[in-house]
Amino acid sequence: MKEVTKNTIIGDVLDICPDAAPLFLEIGMHCLGCPASRGETIEQACAVHGNDPDELVEKVNKLINK
Repeated sequence: MKEVTKNTIIGDVLDICPDAAPLFLEIGMHCLGCPASRGETIEQACAVHGNDPDELVEKVNKLINK
């Protein structure tokens, strides 16, 4: 299947795996509907929200590869 990295665009993650949205919401990224947020990388979004991008990437990849 696919694998995401810190440099993957959030919109691409959600296109690949819409079920990943709750993972973003859990860590305070409540702006997923905003067009600007869909264009950010996971790393950029985590920096803004004070989260570890590596932890989120790991969770997303586990979900994608279930």
